[in-house]
Amino acid sequence: MTRLLAPIIGAAATLCLLQSCSPPTRQQKIPDLPPLFNGVDFEGWKVDEVAAKHWKIVDGELEFDGVKGDLWTKASYEDFQVWLEWRWEGNSQGPMQRPIIEPDGSYRLDENGDAVTILVEERDSGIYLRGNSKSQVNLWEWPAGSGEVYGYRTDGSMPPATRAAATPLMNADRPVGEWNSLQIQLIGETLDVWLNNEHVIVACELPGVPTSGPIGLQAHGSGIRFRNLYVRQTAADDPNLDSTVTNAK
Repeated sequence: MTRLLAPIIGAAATLCLLQSCSPPTRQQKIPDLPPLFNGVDFEGWKVDEVAAKHWKIVDGELEFDGVKGDLWTKASYEDFQVWLEWRWEGNSQGPMQRPIIEPDGSYRLDENGDAVTILVEERDSGIYLRGNSKSQVNLWEWPAGSGEVYGYRTDGSMPPATRAAATPLMNADRPVGEWNSLQIQLIGETLDVWLNNEHVIVACELPGVPTSGPIGLQAHGSGIRFRNLYVRQTAADDPNLDSTVTNAK
């Protein structure tokens, strides 16, 4: 695993330099709100027969075993902010070759036009927004780092600005086994994402994203834990919106 990490870290650093990225850093503030997950039971969540077999509550945290069964909130949300922490749990899906993503959202190509790949320990999950798999904030071990919006970045019909903005400005993931903090803000069609206090997705426009829908925790073959989940419905003119987003716009 140590040998694999060195080229991954190097690729992430190279990608950051290519983007001349210096996203603003700020400390995540856990809100004084009723939690989205209460640490005791699945109140507020849809748990079908499949999800019930693969999600459980351990030490006040949500644990997924890496098999199948997405977990969805019962409530739907329009404009909102979400706070949560997540950590990989258990073994990876194994070593896999994964592409290096350029700042414009495309894949890096070699002199023959083939995608340049790097060996990673595959892990994958994500946060679905407004009931829509396309507007998913990815959690994964790809060189680009978590926060990427795969469905929009890879859609060739999307504006170039959207595909670029759907690509993280840097790899801000912590080492496997450590907790990561994530904040997501979706106002209208504009998405912002902070990972471990780094503003990795800045004012990304998501054309056609649903106006309302539930929040989902994706089952994608990797064991993962979630804790400290909060959500706050908001609006574009809310004075409590994160000042970093306001300044970015």
